[in-house]
Amino acid sequence: MADAVENPALVLASASPRRLDLLRQIGIAPKIVDPAHLDESPRAAELPAPHARRLAEEKARAVAARHPGCYILAADTVVACGRRILPKAEDAATARKCLALLSGRRHRVHGGVCLIGPDGRARLRVVSTIVSFKRLTPGEIDSYVASGEWDGKAGGYAIQGLAARFVTAVSGSYSNIVGLPLFETAAMLDGLGFKSAEPLK
Repeated sequence: MADAVENPALVLASASPRRLDLLRQIGIAPKIVDPAHLDESPRAAELPAPHARRLAEEKARAVAARHPGCYILAADTVVACGRRILPKAEDAATARKCLALLSGRRHRVHGGVCLIGPDGRARLRVVSTIVSFKRLTPGEIDSYVASGEWDGKAGGYAIQGLAARFVTAVSGSYSNIVGLPLFETAAMLDGLGFKSAEPLK
């Protein structure tokens, strides 16, 4: 529900603590966190960037139905090697396979962002970042898998943690790799008239 006509609440349609932290980093504090909990499986022959775009929009629209008159912000992060969408690592075997695939290669992180305003207007963006990994040794993969940082992470790694030592180059938005492209998200919020309750420090 909106607090006031001139300043409706911002609802973050994500359970990711990383996205919440990223928003707070730029002085934006959602009043409500309400994940969509949708099936995130790719459709047949669906490419990585359209997959991220579709999921961000579906999440936003599902949550918007529960919070009329609010701003709804949803996002999805997809890690891809070429046309191949890497899964979110839910077990050590999956994390190990992802790291072996990323080893010594460039890959792309596609961040889909959808913002729906209180009046129903929607803005949708996909931001793509190129990430290059060093060639990983079996020992480095074993050590990273043992850390548990991969749990629930797209592509089996978190760039803001121990995996930073594997990254030789980044081209594009760093925050997009973490979970939310901040420049584009802030521009979308500004474009739909959202005024943050937290002053920039």
